Amino acid sequence: MRIYPAVDIKDGKCVRLKMGDASNKTVYFENPLDAAKSFAEAGSKVIHVVDLDGAFGGSIANMEVISKIAGLGMFVELGGGLRDEASVRRAFDAGVGRAIIGTKACTNPEFAISLAEKYGDKIAVGIDAKSGKVAIKGWVEVSDLTAFELAEKLARGGVRMFIYTDIDTDGMLSGPNIPSQKKMLETLLPFGAYLIASGGVSSEEDICDFIELGKSFKNLEGVIVGKAIYEGRVDLRNVINKLSCR
Repeated sequence: MRIYPAVDIKDGKCVRLKMGDASNKTVYFENPLDAAKSFAEAGSKVIHVVDLDGAFGGSIANMEVISKIAGLGMFVELGGGLRDEASVRRAFDAGVGRAIIGTKACTNPEFAISLAEKYGDKIAVGIDAKSGKVAIKGWVEVSDLTAFELAEKLARGGVRMFIYTDIDTDGMLSGPNIPSQKKMLETLLPFGAYLIASGGVSSEEDICDFIELGKSFKNLEGVIVGKAIYEGRVDLRNVINKLSCR
């Protein structure tokens, strides 16, 4: 299991939102590149980047700084505004290692399946849920489809990498929704698909809970940690060292 420190970019700055609410944000770095550098210095080999402007607006808006983050040498997975193949290729050309398809995977599952068929594990589907239902377009709209129904359909189609965010806990520092993440792991396991869990990590103890979960579910590929790092509740270097010792 790997820890993916998160950089969310809005209006050119590194921010964190509460429960996906764009009006309820905290700015942690004026320049997102500085946040990424701090993660690299802590020993992280991977990073999770979200272009929130792209997620709300429908197309990538911060590619220049994303390219600079990729230039630091970490494996970059990127979500937000990737709603056509041209955007995905643009992200890859900028040094992104994995493109996360969110809204388009819900509105057009066949699009995500075709990309996964073409690019393999370089494509992940990001499934974000409010009260179990899939949220799209920067979390401002909620579909009638449950997160687990969508995941099963996409996994049956050949998608092998998923990121599941529980919006109700995201940015709240209230602890992750472990039962929901476990259910997603159970949904994906029969298809050989992997999960990166996201939402609610508030302490190193929460990460330990995921480590325990990973002992039962080998398809737990990683955990995304954002606000807990920025607020000093999780020492990134410390948890990376703990994982490397296991």
